[in-house]
Formats: sequence, structure tokens, C-alpha cells
Amino acid sequence: MKLSEGVEAAIHSVTILASLGPGETMPAAAFADAYEISASYLLKHLKVLVADGLLESVSGPQGGYRLARAAEKITLLDVVLAIEGRQPAFRCTEIRQRGPVRLPAEVYAKPCQINAAMLKAERAYRAALAETSIADIAADFNAEADPRAVVAACAFAEQNKRPQGRSKNTQAKGEKA
Repeated sequence: MKLSEGVEAAIHSVTILASLGPGETMPAAAFADAYEISASYLLKHLKVLVADGLLESVSGPQGGYRLARAAEKITLLDVVLAIEGRQPAFRCTEIRQRGPVRLPAEVYAKPCQINAAMLKAERAYRAALAETSIADIAADFNAEADPRAVVAACAFAEQNKRPQGRSKNTQAKGEKA
């Protein structure tokens, strides 16, 4: 299975956003620069994460992105499905029923064994991704990565974060966002 570069960029972006404090945001341009990828390419993926409820977008000169829910509540599967879509990676098109050796449709009444095996693998893959949260990834990075990488990541977040005041999740009732 091959996932797009967008999945990698999205997971890294979400993980860095997990390090921000309440109400802080980070601009997409900072991620694009850090990963040396096109800002428009990254924005396309960040917008999908917003649409899926994983991120919030804050407009304005100090705007950017932040997590829409706690990092413990966002899994790798959430990010992968947002970017790649919810369809299984393998899509059986019943090629066994084509070509010069095809037989009448009733011969193929039982499900394709290849499709069954591939869907079983897909379920296992998705279950493994669902077990790992963004908070788990961040904690593992902080505990196991080379300390220089941790310092660099923290410095990047500190340099690029934007304070916003209170998030819409913590605003008083009736107060405008």
C-alpha cells in the first residue's frame, strides 16, 4: 500500500499542532517551509483536515491552524482517512469475470477470495492506525527521538506559533468568535 506524501505532511502538521498551547495557532506557510513542500499542496490537505473536524482554521493576520479536539482524540486513522478517503485501498473490480476464460455469473456466486483477503488486511491496518493517537506519536517522539531533534521541533513550534486569545471552545456563552 502506498500513501500519498500528503498523509505524511498532514500527520507531521497535526503532531506539531499538538504541541501548541490553548488558543495558539500556526500558519500553514510555516509547515510548508519546514517540509519544503508547496504551500498550496499543503493547504489543500489542511482544508480537508478542517472539513473532517480534526483542525480549526483561524482567519486574520495572526491566524493559522490549531487542533479542533484534544490530541488524544485524534488517531492516525483519522488523519489517513481524511487525506486518502474512506474507501478501502483495494477495490475488487471482479476481473475474474472478464476475458476469454470467463464463465456464467452463477459460477462467481461466492465472494472473491482475493477481495476477502485484502479486506481482512485492510481491517487490520486500520485497526492498528486507530490504536495510535497523535498524543502517542508526540509522546514517543519526545521520549525516544534524538534530543537534538526534540529541541529543533520545540524551537520550530515556539518560533512559528501565534497566540490568539481564547479559542472558540473556551469562549463565554454569547461572545462572538
